[in-house]
Amino acid sequence: MVAGFLKGLRVLDMSQYLPGPYAARMLADMGAEVVKVEPPGGDPVRNLDAEGKPGESPFYGIVNAGKTIVTIDLKSAEGRAEFVDLVRLADILLESYRPGAMERLGFGPARLKEINPGLIHCALSGFGQTGPARLASGHDLNYEAMTGGLSICGTAETPVIPFPPMADYAGALQAVIAVLGALVGRDHGSPGCYLDVSLMESLLAWQELGMALPATRAGGLINGGAAGYQVYRTADGGFVSLSPLEPKFWANFCTAVGRPDWIERRFEPMPQTALIGEVQALFASQPRAYWEALLDPAECCFQAILEYDELENHPHHRVRGLLQRRGRFKEVLFPVLVDEQPPQARTAVRDASLADVLAAWKKR
Repeated sequence: MVAGFLKGLRVLDMSQYLPGPYAARMLADMGAEVVKVEPPGGDPVRNLDAEGKPGESPFYGIVNAGKTIVTIDLKSAEGRAEFVDLVRLADILLESYRPGAMERLGFGPARLKEINPGLIHCALSGFGQTGPARLASGHDLNYEAMTGGLSICGTAETPVIPFPPMADYAGALQAVIAVLGALVGRDHGSPGCYLDVSLMESLLAWQELGMALPATRAGGLINGGAAGYQVYRTADGGFVSLSPLEPKFWANFCTAVGRPDWIERRFEPMPQTALIGEVQALFASQPRAYWEALLDPAECCFQAILEYDELENHPHHRVRGLLQRRGRFKEVLFPVLVDEQPPQARTAVRDASLADVLAAWKKR
């Protein structure tokens, strides 16, 4: 929890997989009480392993940490009545059904507003609630494809598959921002509202830089065309990142590696294929640790590329304290320090009876 900013607010999380649950967890991190409503059988992610096979999920317990889980069958009359009771008491409802699914269950935006006029209803979907692609099936890669962003990521020959799933996380962040804005509006006298958040459009908004500075794949300043914004392989098979875009940082790098003749070559036209090759040959001459010792203190925008299993022992991560273990798995706490204090560890996800949740909510 981060300073209890949202303490007292009640969130119904009806989402599945990654974007919605991640957004709801951020609200829980800030102090909101999040009740995750699952159908009989639970969230499909609950029993999928890292390869998508049946087994213990490495992710479900992490992305739903801090939440209370209840089961409601919205296809039954009893379940719908129970859901109405929850909606009446909630401040925020977050769902990720396909467009039209909530209406078919009897809980479209108009009906939810009728039940609770102050409710902030956030609907996360792949392509949005309107438009010709609204019902198209898809996952993160498809959403990224529709933004144009994939077209300039990768090598000259082909785009690459980004990781982590960018549209999923962008959509989660956009949902939280919109919900927080709606809460402020409600505090100033506005009614509840219906928020239509598209994962694709959340990432589309991040493409403004690419559209303003058009570049070919692997041919621009910050997408692979510059020697001074590049990934290089070292002699031991490791990798390092180098991004001295500013003249002073580039000069620091060239001086540190004994190549002052490279300083003026930063102005060579893109793609800087020849210069990239020369810098790569230099990095390939020594192991990663050598370059870390030489360039970490050189003020040249250099960082070794860490593997996941190196993170826990990195001195900076240890001091900041956000990287934690939850059982066999790693998690990252809410990435904000408030008044110089790191966030508290999350509580474990827990199953509860709907009757107990309703009783607790009705007491307040």
